[in-house]
Amino acid sequence: MRLTAMYLGAVLGPGVLVLPALATGKAGPASILAWVLLLALSVPVAMSFAELGTRYPGGHGVAGFVGQAFGPRAQRTVAWWFCAVGVPVGVLGGALVGGQYVAHAAGGPPLVWGTLILVAAFAANHAGLRVSATVQVLLVGLLTALVATAIAFQAPHVTADDFRPFAPHGWLAVGTAATVLFFAFAGWEAASHLSGEFPDPKRATRRTLGVVAVLYLGLAVTTVAVPGDVPLAVPLERAFGPSARVVTAVAAVLLSFGAVNTYVAGAVQLGTAMGVKRSLAVQAGWCAVLLVVTAVWQIDLDTLMGVTATTLAAVTAAGMAAAVKLLPRKAPPAVALAFTLVVLGFSGWWLLVPVLVSALAWSVAPAGRSAASPGPPC
Repeated sequence: MRLTAMYLGAVLGPGVLVLPALATGKAGPASILAWVLLLALSVPVAMSFAELGTRYPGGHGVAGFVGQAFGPRAQRTVAWWFCAVGVPVGVLGGALVGGQYVAHAAGGPPLVWGTLILVAAFAANHAGLRVSATVQVLLVGLLTALVATAIAFQAPHVTADDFRPFAPHGWLAVGTAATVLFFAFAGWEAASHLSGEFPDPKRATRRTLGVVAVLYLGLAVTTVAVPGDVPLAVPLERAFGPSARVVTAVAAVLLSFGAVNTYVAGAVQLGTAMGVKRSLAVQAGWCAVLLVVTAVWQIDLDTLMGVTATTLAAVTAAGMAAAVKLLPRKAPPAVALAFTLVVLGFSGWWLLVPVLVSALAWSVAPAGRSAASPGPPC
């Protein structure tokens, strides 16, 4: 149960609050196809990571799997993608989503509220993985109930007219929407770092897939005609009346904290396994620097989520390539790899981010160690 909660905390995150509206804006009602396709992709991705975690329980997560398959230089690259971009930029973006909703309900700068969410997640991890997992069980139960409530109250208001025209921006827009939505489906690569801590990651993966499929498809269908940038707020207002704003803010905090908590835990596990001293403090330092940069340069949420989604898609593609080489069943990870590469193809200029991070990772090998040294910045 604890591992299922940690997986749900990574996958069912703050993207639920903002990405349905963004995807609908890209592709209209046809964005539902992107949801379905990404859910289908999640099955081989999730099961492949779970099998890799079972076969290589001390393998440092996805970076370790890549190292087993392709050597230390590839391992170092994926570790840098995950630790230098995926985790710090991703958790900052997730925290800011929660911060925006809290600011909408209570006032104040979203960056301040987002910072408080980050501090809470780092504090939970400082208390230890078991405490973090216990908290996650409670949070996932609460947030799942809130999302299910929103779906139930919105469903009776959905009509066939809401899906006309179905593809107002053309069919290629579905690929663009899938790129945007990948943020909501990322998380298996983060959870893979935790699989060695628990006895049955495959069963936890199957449970997580079932819950995610029901909730995401429900949101995709019921929010397609909901106006505004916060589609979850409308059905919750129907359910809770004037108190909906506070309820939505609470849901945002729970979703954001769950995702941030799991990603930080995964990065700490990877850093500790690779011999990085005070890995949690290093991650906190990365996030602090990014907070300052975001505040000074006024970087928007779309940019943070775009950078994170593209980088984590690259991590997922590398993990699936490793699964093709390491696992006896080649077809599922091969299909997942091909699909992920297609999604990456719609990322545009954001592809430069993993490319530049790769170059940096290869050029800053610590003194006295080979250029292929896998030591990550986490």
